[in-house]
Amino acid sequence: MSVMQVTEIMKILPHRYPFLMVDRIVEMDMEAGTVVGIKNLTMNEEFFQGHFPGNPVMPGVLQMEAMAQVAGVMLNSRAGNEGKTAYFMSMNNVKFRKMVIPGDQLRIEVESVRLRTRMATVYGKCVVDGAVVSEAELTFGYGA
Repeated sequence: MSVMQVTEIMKILPHRYPFLMVDRIVEMDMEAGTVVGIKNLTMNEEFFQGHFPGNPVMPGVLQMEAMAQVAGVMLNSRAGNEGKTAYFMSMNNVKFRKMVIPGDQLRIEVESVRLRTRMATVYGKCVVDGAVVSEAELTFGYGA
């Protein structure tokens, strides 16, 4: 069950191919401050061509970017933030636990930690087949 298709996501996020890292939002609870997005990974992703030839692995920094984009959908959808952009400012307590490869479906789970008028902090994790592959605390600042 999809809450938001990619065309709706593109109305909220400024990112475009090849840098749009979320295909679908499958859950979003604004009251609880949680959102879940999906990124389907195929061998056609540009980053797999060079990272690494013969052993394609999704770069960890792109997993962080995927988390930030899923968080951005929620943050930019909050009342009062319409038309604003949540800019990714920092990441803390980052952990990479398993490799992400072509054919994997990245389930990106994000929950609010602190929400302020001009800043927000969230905890995010990427999950493949029920196993956490990466996690981090991300901080954002709002722009116009």
